[in-house]
Amino acid sequence: MGGTITFKAKRKNIMKIFQIAIVLISILIAINQSIADSGQSAISLDTITVTANKQEENIQDVPMSITAFDEFTLEDKNITSVRDLTDYVPNLILSDQGVSGSARPVMRGVVAELGTFNVSTAMFVDGIPVLSFNGFEDTLQNIERVEVLRGPQGTLYGKSAEAGAINIITRQPDNTLRGKISVDGGEDYKKDVGFNVSGPIIQDKFFFGVSGKYYSKDGFITNGYTDDEANDEAHWYGKGQFRWTPTDNLDISVIFSQLQYDNDGNTMGLSEDGAASYGWVASGDREVYSDFDTREESKISTQAFKVIYDINDTLNLTSITTHRLFQTDSATDFDFSSVDGLHGTDKSKFDKISQELRLVSNTEKINGVVGIYYDTDDNSTDQRIETYGTGYDRDHGGKAYAFFGQIRYALTPKLGLTSGLRYENQNKDMYDNDSGKSFDDSWEDIAPKFSVDYALTEQVMVYTTVAKGFQSGGFNAYSTSSEYDSYDSEELWSYEIGAKSQFFDNRLIVTCSLFYMDIDNMQVTQASISPPWTYITNAATAVSYGAELELRAKITPQFTITASAGYTNAEFDEYQDGEDYSNNTPPNVPEYTFAIGGQYRTGKGFYAGVDLVGVGKTYSERTNTYKRDAYQLINARIGYEAENWDIYLYGKNIFDEDYSEEGETYIYYSDPREIGVKLTYRL
Repeated sequence: MGGTITFKAKRKNIMKIFQIAIVLISILIAINQSIADSGQSAISLDTITVTANKQEENIQDVPMSITAFDEFTLEDKNITSVRDLTDYVPNLILSDQGVSGSARPVMRGVVAELGTFNVSTAMFVDGIPVLSFNGFEDTLQNIERVEVLRGPQGTLYGKSAEAGAINIITRQPDNTLRGKISVDGGEDYKKDVGFNVSGPIIQDKFFFGVSGKYYSKDGFITNGYTDDEANDEAHWYGKGQFRWTPTDNLDISVIFSQLQYDNDGNTMGLSEDGAASYGWVASGDREVYSDFDTREESKISTQAFKVIYDINDTLNLTSITTHRLFQTDSATDFDFSSVDGLHGTDKSKFDKISQELRLVSNTEKINGVVGIYYDTDDNSTDQRIETYGTGYDRDHGGKAYAFFGQIRYALTPKLGLTSGLRYENQNKDMYDNDSGKSFDDSWEDIAPKFSVDYALTEQVMVYTTVAKGFQSGGFNAYSTSSEYDSYDSEELWSYEIGAKSQFFDNRLIVTCSLFYMDIDNMQVTQASISPPWTYITNAATAVSYGAELELRAKITPQFTITASAGYTNAEFDEYQDGEDYSNNTPPNVPEYTFAIGGQYRTGKGFYAGVDLVGVGKTYSERTNTYKRDAYQLINARIGYEAENWDIYLYGKNIFDEDYSEEGETYIYYSDPREIGVKLTYRL
């Protein structure tokens, strides 16, 4: 009876949100028609082209929840990393791991557990898959466009796109010589120097692109034991690309990059309850008392070989071969105190090679893509708690292959049907170098997608989508019991309705969506074996539903406003681990996110922009005992833009809001206020 009442309440909330959205869209349609009839002139927003369906389309024509950023938006909002990006995407955050360069994306209430080494929102950088939280927090340099796709993308993107996907596309070099250098200095002796240059080597045939970055900043956490900063940061980044177009219908690119971190520590501390459970001293307000030489050293190197061949005006063949290697060598004082408690080391490697071949067809009535995918993994994890001489040294391998296809058929000029399917097979093995034990297993998944879109008017399109997302099973690297050596695949079914609209001659763009997701065989942390090791099981089921709204408006030629909001209600239907966690909210899932901002340009050089960013209450663990309260941040930027150079004064979190997250054992410190000046020069 209680379950029936709960479901009825959920359905009632969803219908209320849907009714409000319909009323608002109806009002906007009426106002839009009134302005059109009056003959008033309009100031248009730029059209955004995306490749969410692995072919170029107008974002307003794609029946999917997408947030897209072009290079100008990234610059206006001072977005320099994936973490900055998530501030402006509804229902997406990065769960902080306290380690630079690593983070877990949380989208629409879905997040992969740490022990799986996977993510539930896949990221692709120039087609290179990033399917692990290791190295997920990438830098954004010389970017043409970023696309964030919400909702399961398993059909076209595979196993780690269970809740969504992020596409990062670098600007392609061409016949135009471009170049830019920027210098950024701020508080805590921040130094950020970046550059990019691209252009022709042989006109119309051969092109190059090079970009790089150096970043360093003093830490904001004090080590009370040594009186030094505990988390000084430094990283280097370099990227190169060669592009060859020997004929009009053949495009060949080679892309390579390296990102290297060399930090003195992380952004974690020991919470009050964590210290009490061990009898140690709790960390203070951005202060630890470590007697151990903590370090974070990691390196990410990538290579890609991409070939695009236009068979004719309607057929296109693309091959992309990629390699990505993440390596880390770190040492952490997990007790964050002067006692010889938990001194840990991590020497891990994650090495992936992938190949995708796809054929795209684009005609007046049919848009489709078919393809095959293959990847191999050669990973190793060597993590130790030196104090107790415990830990593990294990090698992980795997091979996956997939066949996928998706087609949209225009039944009428207004009505379209989309259908897609992906079959994926994943084989994994693990070898324990300490015990000599070996494991081998395989999982297969089928991910269908069905969508209907209908153009109510030339300005308004509505759609509904049903799609399956999945996360393959795997092995517990930390397991000490054969009962928990492996876990099965996680599956979810997503149901979404949405609308995309353009009003006032494209001066106002509004998109909205409602979603409901049913998650089965949920991969969760069931219990601790011996801290900090845990294991994964399929002990839970859950439901997540919510709403999203995005708005862009060109108020005047000088003034633009943007707004986004996301609401998520996620609950465990079942989850028992000695205790019953049913009806609790999954960890790391915020109740809501929002961002409201405005940008003003005089047309004579002066620029000003401000954004208010908010994140709702977020629980830290499955018992819902510990939580981070809702918080709001204000970011601002003011400066002068000339033809070839810009200068800005900027502030992030300008009121120095402290939104640190304190959990059962650890506290994850939030970034303090940052004020700085940035100077950019363009060729």
